Amino acid sequence: MNEKTRTVCEAGWERKAEDITIMDMKDRSALCDTFVVMSGSSTVRVKAIVDRIEEAIEEAGGRVYHKEGYQEAQWVLMDLGDVVVHVFHEQMRRFYALERLWGDAPRKQYLK
Repeated sequence: MNEKTRTVCEAGWERKAEDITIMDMKDRSALCDTFVVMSGSSTVRVKAIVDRIEEAIEEAGGRVYHKEGYQEAQWVLMDLGDVVVHVFHEQMRRFYALERLWGDAPRKQYLK
């Protein structure tokens, strides 16, 4: 796990993100090396997770190149370059089943 991925996971964990999953996308996507997928139990929690990730990435000298979905806080996508973060409201995560869509991607759970 690279330092950026670790920073994202730790920031999510600090704001009580649930089911943090790291997916290796190196051989599956030209857009990024890693997906980090996590969920929050409410829109307020989703926004708090996203805010903390953005803050932690900037503190580490990185930047968020693009962020979308923040207003609705159902599925927020954050482009950090080689890492793409998906922060879902837990109901939307079940509905879209992103992990199942990329079922062949190696993955691991982040456990503090």
